Amino acid sequence: MMKTGGGYLMPRLGFLVLVLALGAQQAARQQEEPAVVLPGGKPQKMEILKADYEKNKSEAAELVELAQQLKEAIDKNEQHVLDLRAVKKAEEIEKLARRIKERMRRFY
Repeated sequence: MMKTGGGYLMPRLGFLVLVLALGAQQAARQQEEPAVVLPGGKPQKMEILKADYEKNKSEAAELVELAQQLKEAIDKNEQHVLDLRAVKKAEEIEKLARRIKERMRRFY
């Protein structure tokens, strides 16, 4: 049975408005902001990316070291007994990995 009047048109009109609004948001996201240039003539975004890269390298090395320490702590423990320090080490690894991931996604 076919609906008549506003009962049929309103849901379609609402859907159309929603699609148009989402399209406008995506178009606004695609437009880039003008590049900020630092006094030395280098783009600010490039300097931030370079600093982030160096920070990621140093934290990745720290992450590897923490993971090795965690593996050694787990190997030392009994089969069903877990040292509280190993749990804290795992939490440190998780926080560090999350910071690296967020920094890498900054300009993604």
